[in-house]
Amino acid sequence: MEPRLIRSKPLLALSLLAAALFSQGVLADNEGLAVTPTEVTVGQLHSATGTMAISETGSIQAERLAIEQINASGGILGRQIKVIQEDGASDWPTFAEKAKKLLVNDKVAAVFGCWTSASRKAVLPIFEKENGLLYYPTFYEGLEQSKNVIYTGQEATQQILASLDWIAKTKGAKTFYLVGSDYIWPRTSMKIARKHIENVLHGTVVGEDYYPLGNTQFGSLINKVKLKKPDVVFAAVVGGSNVAFYKQLNAAGVNASKQTLLTLSVTEDELLGIGGENMAGFYASMKYFQSLDNPNNKAFVEAFKAKYGKDAVIGDVTQAAYLGPWLWKAAVEKAGSFDVDKVVAASPGIELKTAPEGYVKIHENHHLWSKSRIGEVQPNGQFKVIYESDLIEPNPFPKGYQ
Repeated sequence: MEPRLIRSKPLLALSLLAAALFSQGVLADNEGLAVTPTEVTVGQLHSATGTMAISETGSIQAERLAIEQINASGGILGRQIKVIQEDGASDWPTFAEKAKKLLVNDKVAAVFGCWTSASRKAVLPIFEKENGLLYYPTFYEGLEQSKNVIYTGQEATQQILASLDWIAKTKGAKTFYLVGSDYIWPRTSMKIARKHIENVLHGTVVGEDYYPLGNTQFGSLINKVKLKKPDVVFAAVVGGSNVAFYKQLNAAGVNASKQTLLTLSVTEDELLGIGGENMAGFYASMKYFQSLDNPNNKAFVEAFKAKYGKDAVIGDVTQAAYLGPWLWKAAVEKAGSFDVDKVVAASPGIELKTAPEGYVKIHENHHLWSKSRIGEVQPNGQFKVIYESDLIEPNPFPKGYQ
């Protein structure tokens, strides 16, 4: 007689539980993540409201476009991407609260989010504690490297040093007036800029001022600029303050015919609100401009406008945000898993030859190799690219600048 297989009720219950968990993708390599056999959940965490919405809306749109394109091409490891979107509301404690929700409650496999360094600093301890993975799209001050973050924007040496070298050489600039919004990115960026101006370019900083986020009164600053007459105003004003700053500059007669200005924080997105006519002839340092003439960018711009309207514009951070889902997809497929540790380990060395900005590659320090470019503001709100560097290796901890 054939022996009968006898299972105890507890063993049977455990077997059924294991099967259920496996069917939800909780076992195997995706333990604890919102992964099923057909779907993987990710988070979006940007400011859809508040003073930073003018800058962050493009990032939201670009990430959604990338995710839709990935889903249309078959998804990742046979799974479609589901998005849970949260609003940081231009408030750093809110960013921290929403980050914890996405990682602890929603158990997302990755988050695409933040814009300001203040918001990134607010969520970083949560990502490191909960072992989450953040794709951060904004150019920033550097001096940071985290296992739990992939930085798809430029760090300071890629954006600031290259642009200062360019303007000193092409304009013969020796005196600089530094101005920024009052939080970590502008202050740290200007600290780096000052050291480069004084120690490398042997120039002089004739003024340095910071204003609260959302500030709209720049009359006293404009008067000081007129009095000091610097060769260059070097600006890192962000968000809604940009609109007031540049409109007031132009109204006071401080335009490109009288004053050279180089900004680190005005893209095509901000120019929608500022108006190209109010900044025409001023310069911006970015790695990407919508006007870049290459096949990758033409396809990206066409797809973006098809989804968001013919009048939609694309700025540097918007493009860097678009890279996030694609770089995550490449890392997941290389790892063969959504597990954060495995995705992180697979990330260094990943290349993206289809990036709208051109070729990019993830460095072992989790930043991207990228080019630096200078664009001249045109009256129509676009930029004319007048300078392009070679690929610059990311160096978030530059000696002599800390």
